Amino acid sequence: QVQLVESGGGLVQPGESLRLSCAASGIRFNSATMGWYRQAPGKQRESVAVITSDGSANYADSVKGRFTISRDNAKNTVYLQMNNLKLEDTAVYYCNAYLGRHYWGQGTQVTVSS
Repeated sequence: QVQLVESGGGLVQPGESLRLSCAASGIRFNSATMGWYRQAPGKQRESVAVITSDGSANYADSVKGRFTISRDNAKNTVYLQMNNLKLEDTAVYYCNAYLGRHYWGQGTQVTVSS
């Protein structure tokens, strides 16, 4: 059974940083494309950052230069370093694994508020 467990969300002020973590189990992590998605109230879920099994990363235009996705295959963990957070980054952030099908975590709340 695949499990994705996110952590690291919280309440921060604009300009501050957070680091999200997603620990995966029950999946061949080394082979999976991992990603972070987010969903703000009243909006559709959107892709934030994706990293392939070979380490290639892609980002949404709205987070380029501020967010960094990385993975530690030894720990079966993917990270999202979020710097210079903005009010519009407020959302529930979901970890995603793709290996033939999509798997989702339960989500972690990130709130950016002054």
